[in-house]
Amino acid sequence: MSGSSSNGARLVLFDVDGTLLSAGRAARESILAALSAVLGWEGSADGHDFSGKTDPQILRELVLDAVGTTRFDSALDAVLDRYVRELALRLTPRAVVPKPGVPALLERLAREPRVTLALLTGNIERGARMKLEPPGFNRFFPFGAFGNDSADRYSLPAIAVARARERTGRDFSGESVVIIGDSVHDVACGRSVGARAIAVATGPTPAEKLAAERPDTLFADFSDVEAAAGAILR
Repeated sequence: MSGSSSNGARLVLFDVDGTLLSAGRAARESILAALSAVLGWEGSADGHDFSGKTDPQILRELVLDAVGTTRFDSALDAVLDRYVRELALRLTPRAVVPKPGVPALLERLAREPRVTLALLTGNIERGARMKLEPPGFNRFFPFGAFGNDSADRYSLPAIAVARARERTGRDFSGESVVIIGDSVHDVACGRSVGARAIAVATGPTPAEKLAAERPDTLFADFSDVEAAAGAILR
């Protein structure tokens, strides 16, 4: 497809954990189990903030000092494979709870012809898809940018924009890109592509801390679906 301007279209990029849904402690426990099984690491993640970070970044921060760069890099693929297996054991349908208003908001946006929905998440894609499956959210997100694309969360928006262009032929740029998330990293990571940021305080980050990052809009949650959709589409 040849590229064209966005012409009022919106590329809407959703974070997963804390934004679309909660999976309880399933991911955290699966990460620890994987590190134990593959690297023999028995440390604690207590007090470690996972929000807004990529899975490889989280793993590196937890164990790099203990295992060293060479051993960590050589084991990363095996740790991620084991993490997915552990997650499958823990991620029961009851463990996944959609955030308020999200199912209706996704339905609303999916009916909007000018909206292209995609994911922008630190999860590796296999983990993200597993979390999205119980509430039936995968159907809304045919593509995205994930933690397995880059360990650097701040490089993911450009990857998502490039994939959107490949799929739609549209050159999404500036405020035609809308990033929605619950962490300070979600708000900040889109600045490199001039995106608008919509923050939602449904994750572990307090609303005051999100507000300090100066998102374009801040919601307590998405219970008011029309207000959320209006902020996304403006």
